[in-house]
Amino acid sequence: MSESARLFLGIFAILGLATLIGQLLRWRVARGQAHGVIDNLNQRIAAWWAMVALVALAFAGGKGGVIVLFALLSLLALREFVTLSYTRRSDHVALAMAFYVFLPLQYGLIWIEWYGLYSIFIPVYAFLFLPIVAALRADTNRFLERIAEVQWALMLAVFCLSHVPALMTLEVPGYAGRNLLLIAFLVIVVQSSDVLQYVWGKLFGKHKVAPLLSPSKTWEGFVGGVASATALGAALYWITPFTVGEAAVIALAINLMGFFGGLVMSGIKRDLGVKDWGHLIAGHGGVLDRLDSVLFAAPVYFHIVRYWYVP
Repeated sequence: MSESARLFLGIFAILGLATLIGQLLRWRVARGQAHGVIDNLNQRIAAWWAMVALVALAFAGGKGGVIVLFALLSLLALREFVTLSYTRRSDHVALAMAFYVFLPLQYGLIWIEWYGLYSIFIPVYAFLFLPIVAALRADTNRFLERIAEVQWALMLAVFCLSHVPALMTLEVPGYAGRNLLLIAFLVIVVQSSDVLQYVWGKLFGKHKVAPLLSPSKTWEGFVGGVASATALGAALYWITPFTVGEAAVIALAINLMGFFGGLVMSGIKRDLGVKDWGHLIAGHGGVLDRLDSVLFAAPVYFHIVRYWYVP
């Protein structure tokens, strides 16, 4: 049995156990009646089943399947960000460029493995070209705010997220044909950190990290969740080219980036006056709500692997 198959079997076993616990809570605690916390938990578990199944399907498709999956996620995330942003009719050309030119080109460059261009394409060329297109429409009403929001949307939803499938392009000595596991390590560790921070926070959380940005985040949840997910990363060293110690250090780095990424995205949501980015994923909100930590962790993780493990 391949490492990927063993990994997914383990994940499905954990989800099966979580499903059993959720149903037991529903019947033993809620007595089959509506219960906000338990119902939300079961919604989240059901959503995780769907998300893990989707990732497994993409993994089965290899490099092409992974690129297509994350391109679609970028499209949905970009749509969520732009939908909540302030735009005017004069922004339509710039927005069309973001959706139909820069997004597909970014993933196309990853497909052909042109690192020298996909690593700067959006933060240099898109950042310069989009304000030029917007300026040509001669609409100065809140110009800086409007163009900055489109730029940020591209950076987060497309550029940052595209570093996940970009891991497929790295040639790590002695690790040929296993790059999907690099992606699995990133996603499992960072998403587990989110879940464990929530659990630790619910159990022991008393001191808020940033009450105005994210009232649910506590220092106890942060420390417990990051420490637990870092230990998980160390335990998963066998699916990576890292040693146990290296896996722990890298897991710590991406967990910290994931935490601060979630904090930044919460700040943006508060500024926009919304609780969630969308309602696509039951119990989780939108795509950006589920991927906010991955957005900040992925580029850091990608470059750690590229500069430390690729000759």
